[in-house]
Amino acid sequence: MKWHRAAAERCRAAIVAGTLAAIAVGVAAPASPAAPAETASGGASAGAPRPVVSAIAARQGWRAANYVGTVAARVETDLGFPLAGTIAARPVELGQQVAPGQELARLDPETLDTRLRKARADVSMAEQQYRSARDALERERKLVVQRVDSQRRFEHAARALADADAALRQARAALKQAEDLRRQSVLRAPWAGTITRLMVHAGETVAQGQPVLRLAGTDEREVIVDLGEADMAALRKGAALEVSLLALPGLKARARFRSVDPVANRTVRLYRVHLALDQPPAAFRLGALVHVRPPQEVARFASIPAAAVLAGDDGSFVWVVERPAGVVHRRRIRISGRAGGLVRVSQGLAAGEEVVIRGIHSLRDGQHVGRRVAP
Repeated sequence: MKWHRAAAERCRAAIVAGTLAAIAVGVAAPASPAAPAETASGGASAGAPRPVVSAIAARQGWRAANYVGTVAARVETDLGFPLAGTIAARPVELGQQVAPGQELARLDPETLDTRLRKARADVSMAEQQYRSARDALERERKLVVQRVDSQRRFEHAARALADADAALRQARAALKQAEDLRRQSVLRAPWAGTITRLMVHAGETVAQGQPVLRLAGTDEREVIVDLGEADMAALRKGAALEVSLLALPGLKARARFRSVDPVANRTVRLYRVHLALDQPPAAFRLGALVHVRPPQEVARFASIPAAAVLAGDDGSFVWVVERPAGVVHRRRIRISGRAGGLVRVSQGLAAGEEVVIRGIHSLRDGQHVGRRVAP
């Protein structure tokens, strides 16, 4: 039994020794090829430069030779009566041109005339009562001076005159109000314009303030055109453009960039631009289609995404990537306009240069970056 126990212990020792030897050989085996790699790099291998999301500065003007716009009124408003009533007449029609002060519609004046006659009668009665109270006070004053009547009766006459004066003022105010309402029962054109919409007809009853018709002013006309972000960035406020009638290309007018709607159309992602017409010919009627052409002075420019701009207290900057070295440099630029998600760069950046648009706050000048990743 002792011999068997000793043999078992020798067997276990041999198995443990063999296992340890195998482990040592497995660990030491890959160490040999790793050593040359460390020797070549001079230590631990450094990671490759990280890729950057960047954009190429584009040299863009208007993408199309011209765009089609529409002549519209700068001022267009709905007109109505400041009081309720029944439309007695509406002497204008759709598309009719009207002059300032011209009658557009009127209410049935029967109720208003009755109120006006009553107000005039009330004023006549109040004036008569005032004269009577004034004469009575004058008599009492003489009697008091002659010591024929008492001071008490004189004070009573004075109060009666004050009441008559207040009643007269109230009656005159009511008369003025009745006259104003009678005058407001006739709707007149506040300016020269064209009737672009009719909401009610003769015989209909309207509420106070309810729109009756729409009037578009013709004194100030503008051109409305829808542009994309890139085309908008080519325009600065006050820039001059050339417009011509679609039906009569030889008939032209000058326009200038006035404003742009703050929100783009959700369907086509275009912005509505308003161009003020400068003394256009009479043929530029409301609703006419026109060609809008960029002026010669609109230079082509470099545009970049607004996300690339690093704003600071001392100006605006971008990170420009130098290829093929893959090094970024911080560069000052001058921005001359913004449109949607683009900015127009007038100085400091040339078309074709690469700018970083993401992670711009974590870069440092001279840093190496990897390949370009399109946004």
